[in-house]
Order: sequence, then structure tokens, then C-alpha cells
Amino acid sequence: MAIAKLDVVVLDCPDPRKLAGFYAEVLGGTVEVQRDGDEEWVDLTVPDGQKLAFQAAPGYVPPKWPSPDASQQFHLDLTVEDLDAAEQAVLALGATVLDAEDRSRTWRVYADPVGHPFCLCAG
Repeated sequence: MAIAKLDVVVLDCPDPRKLAGFYAEVLGGTVEVQRDGDEEWVDLTVPDGQKLAFQAAPGYVPPKWPSPDASQQFHLDLTVEDLDAAEQAVLALGATVLDAEDRSRTWRVYADPVGHPFCLCAG
């Protein structure tokens, strides 16, 4: 029997609303902002019900990819129908290419606008 159920993946970032907006454009869904005093928490609920959350992290330092000296911390795998079209769309939204040189692979690696790595994977 499981001890817990995964609720949400939380990404640290300098501007939670802005990063949630980026992922809302990529994944679809609804952004909801919650305030608790000075603290702000932003949830993105995607159409299938899964959630990503975003929290402000003062002094945020983006992960390095690839780096033998520093961990990438984690990455998201996002399934797409058309790699080339999805690549153009995420680049237009502010993503950057980390590793997309081998066009024969079924996946490519990018960074979101604040440096979190994610992969576009052919579905």
C-alpha cells in the first residue's frame, strides 16, 4: 500500500505568475493565484487534471544542464505530436535550446524562461 499520493510538482522561480503563464501556454490549463500574507503560490491545473505549482525563491539560481559539477535538479518530459512545430512554439514563448542537435532522436531538451530543463518528446 502506498504511503502517499503525489499532489503537485513545485518549481522555484523568480516570478511565479510569469512562469505559470509560460507553462499554461505550453500545456494549456488554468492558472490560479493564492496569497497568504506576503507569500504567493501559483497553481497551473492542466486539462487532464495534473498540476504544476510555482513559488517565489529569493536568490533563485537556475539549474545547469548538462553539468558534471551541478545537478539539473529535475526535468519535465512533455509529449507532443510534432517536434518541429512544438519546438518553434516553445522558442517563441521564451524557451531556449539546450540540446536539439540530433534531429533523428525522438526528444529534444530545452530550458524554460528561468532555466528549468524540459524535454519535448514525440508522442
